[in-house]
Amino acid sequence: MSTNPVHSASQGNAKDAAVHDRSPGPPENLRRRARILRVVNVPMRLVLRLPFRTPLNAKLMLLSFTGRKTGRSYLQPVSYVRDGDTLLTPAGGKWKLNLTEGVPIRVWLRGRKTWARPEFVRDADEVDRLLRIMMTGNPRVTSFVPFIDPDGHIDRTKLEKALTYGFAIIRWRLDEETS
Repeated sequence: MSTNPVHSASQGNAKDAAVHDRSPGPPENLRRRARILRVVNVPMRLVLRLPFRTPLNAKLMLLSFTGRKTGRSYLQPVSYVRDGDTLLTPAGGKWKLNLTEGVPIRVWLRGRKTWARPEFVRDADEVDRLLRIMMTGNPRVTSFVPFIDPDGHIDRTKLEKALTYGFAIIRWRLDEETS
C-alpha cells in the first residue's frame, strides 16, 4: 500500500472510474419487482387462458412466442390499452427481444385466441404521447413504468434513458386471418 497521498488518491479515482464504467443492471427495486412478477405470472397464465372474459383479461393479455435462442415456448402476461384498432403495451422487459416486428404471434385476448403483429415504437415524442393514452385507459400504468410518477408526470430524462436501454411501446395490430 502506498503512503504517498497523491498516489493513493489517484488509485482511488481509478477504482471509482472502473466502478462507474460497469453497467450495474436495473436498480434493486426493479429486480425485486421482476422476482415478484415471476411468481405472480404463474397463476396469471392460467387465468388469462380461460375461454371467457374475466376482470383480469380486460387489462391483461397473454402472449405466446418462441425464444429466439432456446426455441422454448413462452407465455408472457402483459398489460394493454386499446387505442382505436390497435393495442398498446409497455415493453421494458427482455421478453420483447423474442419478437420480430411485423411477424404475428398468438395472443389470448379477452378469453379468445387471436393473432397480433408487434410494431416497436421507440421515438421519444411518440412514446410520451402513447404513454399518456395508456395512462388514460389504465391509470395503473404509473405503477409499473418506472419513469412515470404516481401523479402521471413523465420524467422526460428518465424516459430517454430508458429508450437507450431498450424500453419501447409495442403497438399491436390484430390479425384475425393469420393461421
